Amino acid sequence: MYIKRALAIGKLLSKRSLFLLGPRQCGKSSYIREQLDPAPVLVYNLLERDLLLRVLADPTIIRQEIEARKLKDCIVCIDEIQKCPELLDEVHLLIEERQIRFLLTGSSARKLKRSGTNLLGGRARMRFMHPFNYFELKESGFSLERIMFSGTLPPHFLSDDPDEYLDSYTNLYLTEEIAAEGLTRNLPGFARFLQIMATANTRIINYTNIANDTQIPRQTAKLWFQVLKDTLMGFELEPYRGTVKRKAIETSKFYFFDIGVVRSLRKLPAIVPGSADFGEFFEHFICLEIKTWIDYQAPRTLFNYWRSTSGFEVDFLLDGEIAIEVKASTLITAKHLKGIKALREEGFISRSIIISRELRPRIVEDIEILPWEYFLKQLWDNQVISDR
Repeated sequence: MYIKRALAIGKLLSKRSLFLLGPRQCGKSSYIREQLDPAPVLVYNLLERDLLLRVLADPTIIRQEIEARKLKDCIVCIDEIQKCPELLDEVHLLIEERQIRFLLTGSSARKLKRSGTNLLGGRARMRFMHPFNYFELKESGFSLERIMFSGTLPPHFLSDDPDEYLDSYTNLYLTEEIAAEGLTRNLPGFARFLQIMATANTRIINYTNIANDTQIPRQTAKLWFQVLKDTLMGFELEPYRGTVKRKAIETSKFYFFDIGVVRSLRKLPAIVPGSADFGEFFEHFICLEIKTWIDYQAPRTLFNYWRSTSGFEVDFLLDGEIAIEVKASTLITAKHLKGIKALREEGFISRSIIISRELRPRIVEDIEILPWEYFLKQLWDNQVISDR
């Protein structure tokens, strides 16, 4: 079963080469095979062991094969490019000499950064692919309860036994991304670090607490945190610092790329409405939808959160003017409006939204209270920010 993806990169590839990065099993290979138009003339999948060993021994092989076919001004795909970053020199040469457009996919930016991705400076754009989202799943019977249990990575979401796949995913990440790439020799320690980070998901990053809980030095915690980001297991949500009346804190939050992975790492049962963790997972779900929409539809959109030193907070801020608060409640009351009201006193908020589990949209004191599905339909119809 193939579910059509919302990502559209055909126009970008028609003009320039592209790095397409995304976590393991998010669907990059199937997207290229089933949906990319125009399709690549050649595809090199570096997960194929024989091919990988050949190009590691001699990275010029790909250039030789392209020249033998007399290819010019076409698309060539190299899947999992981070496994042989030396190929970037060949890619650079072929872009210059033959106007080849490359689609370079990968699940880690770490080796690419170390090996000089900037050699392609300006010759390749970068886009990110995510697991499934609401827009892609709504026609096939979207279920929030299912998402909370399985997450949205395609193999897990489509499986009858997501827990088995989720456990395997974490083990595969540890063995193939962390151990095989030599990112740390302390694999048991990194496994504990992953679990601690899962408990810190959606929260303000505190390296000291993370280090203490993992029993590692604080500097190691910072290094491993960077590894998580570079291997696309999660991302920082930076604070908005532009408030004047109320001083803002300056520490980021961290969000894993998938709800199911967090639930698995924390060894939680199904996340259901009314449970202690539902509010946190509901916020995480909305955050991932917004992040995916930005990366697919509006990559220049600024995405932040805001928290004052006195404790007022707004979950998300788009372009410094759209305030979004997420509440799992089925009835929004005055206490839920405090954060947005405090931020609105700064005078730059053009739209205020509270996403909830209420059944119908309504407006209170110029604050829109929107059912979560209503909001997501607006988001994917590009109606949240008026000029999109």
